[in-house]
Amino acid sequence: MGKKQILLVNDMAGHSKVGMGAMVPVLSYLGFPTFNLPTALVSNTFNYGKFNVLDTTDYIRGTLPVWQELGFSYDAICTGYMYSEEQVHLVSNYCCEQREKGAIVFVDPVMGDGGQLYNGMTHRQVSLMTEMVRVADLIFPNYTEASLLAGIEFKSEGITWDEAKNLLDRLHQLGARSVVVTSCLLNGQNAVVGYNHFNDSYFHLEYEEIPGIFHGTGDLFSAVLISHLLDGELLSDSTRKAMDVVYKLVSLNKDLPDKNRGILIEQFLSILDEK
Repeated sequence: MGKKQILLVNDMAGHSKVGMGAMVPVLSYLGFPTFNLPTALVSNTFNYGKFNVLDTTDYIRGTLPVWQELGFSYDAICTGYMYSEEQVHLVSNYCCEQREKGAIVFVDPVMGDGGQLYNGMTHRQVSLMTEMVRVADLIFPNYTEASLLAGIEFKSEGITWDEAKNLLDRLHQLGARSVVVTSCLLNGQNAVVGYNHFNDSYFHLEYEEIPGIFHGTGDLFSAVLISHLLDGELLSDSTRKAMDVVYKLVSLNKDLPDKNRGILIEQFLSILDEK
């Protein structure tokens, strides 16, 4: 039996290794066939200060009926950045239809970081993203996005384990079956926290932070995480492996002069072979 097929719904940048540009090389190298549905064509990451964006809502509106008519199906769907309100409705409805046919739905609710929304994002998009959360088997927001979705105060000083479990519970109650929250400061330690609905259990995994902002690491984390999950591994084990891969990639790229461009993943794909 071949590898499971994945539909990626995310933005595509012309210059920077983020969104699909970060995920496709990882999943392709690991042998997963991907369908790609771009939510926007972006000239470069917004951090450069100037950028151009092409809204692909019309393309999505026209493409999904064609794929339905052709009978395309997937073992998993992974969604990321959403550009418009109509996109959220179109994609969430499509995820519901595919989920009924057996697809697993992963949602990365891309909205912000460091306690703030990304440039160009609004609180309206936060409420819209809850629509994607409701159709998800697993969501993996960072701590900022998790706080926004749950309506809980972002605490730059960090949170306790009880507060982390409350955050996970709030996100689960929004409709997500399982939850992984990255970039937490848990009792003074950098950590990823999670809730696994299969056995009703919580977990936390500590990590060492490498100073600096590295764009696209969330997309790389997503790709590695879902690859291990689709190979039948446990959520906590898959999360740990994704964390370790991202740490190695950041370590190898920490001295890049232009970190806005993201990690040039293709030359480091052999890291994925390490167990």
